[in-house]
Amino acid sequence: MGWFKRLREGIQTTTKNKKEAPDGVWHKCKSCKHANTIKELKENHFKCVKCNHHVRIGSYDYMELIFDGGKFEEIFEDLFSKDFLDFTDLKPYHERLASAKEKTELTDAITVAKGKVGKLPLIIAAMDFSFIGGSMGSVVGEKITLAIEESLRTQTPFLMISKSGGARMMESAFSLMQMAKTSASLTRLADASIPYFSMLTDPTTGGVTASFAMLGDVNFAEPEALIAFAGPRVVKETIKKDLPEGFQTSEFLLEHGFLDFIVDRKDLRDTIGDLLLFFSKNKEEKKQDTPVP
Repeated sequence: MGWFKRLREGIQTTTKNKKEAPDGVWHKCKSCKHANTIKELKENHFKCVKCNHHVRIGSYDYMELIFDGGKFEEIFEDLFSKDFLDFTDLKPYHERLASAKEKTELTDAITVAKGKVGKLPLIIAAMDFSFIGGSMGSVVGEKITLAIEESLRTQTPFLMISKSGGARMMESAFSLMQMAKTSASLTRLADASIPYFSMLTDPTTGGVTASFAMLGDVNFAEPEALIAFAGPRVVKETIKKDLPEGFQTSEFLLEHGFLDFIVDRKDLRDTIGDLLLFFSKNKEEKKQDTPVP
């Protein structure tokens, strides 16, 4: 259950109205150990100015980076998890939820919002690792499903930003059911010919990788993101073989055909805008080619 520990590295955004930074004004890069100022990181799209390492950021940061002018409308924010199984491991689940809400000021590990990119409409569901390791519980699955239904209702493309340690074990089988639930909902999106873009960030693991994260019409990732189902130690012990270096990075997955491309965070808005424009034009061309009965 190591993935449920809140990591302190990076600049995890934990509130709706402000960004969380380490104490002081400095941030030590996890990759090259260079000391960046918090101001430098923000101005550089939360990337190390020396080695371009992409620091982990939260859901609201992505919304501000992607939507035109950083403006968006959050939807489905009134949903929150409950301890309906009275589950206890090292401590009761309801206490974990209360602690996560207090520390992050989030209701759960996902945020859904709608806005425009390149003046074209887009719905985004972004996961947040700071809330119990971005784990997928019933509320995460429900919010993704509701986001898909909103995309269907409004005929709006959908972008999923994954950042997760996997299924939320404190919700047992109810968490695992979200894999089938979200995947089935995405089938409806495909049947309606509405574009689904899946963006994988560091880390994307477990049941999230095994379901909605890899089902996009276009799958892409940030540089050097950890993308896996099980951790390298578990894989090695299972297959009893040494593993290729970096075999769970976005670069390795791109080389082996699991991703369509890798995008630098500074190019994220323009890239998504280009995707929206391409699919929008393609849709219009199909309409024009459709014979009138």
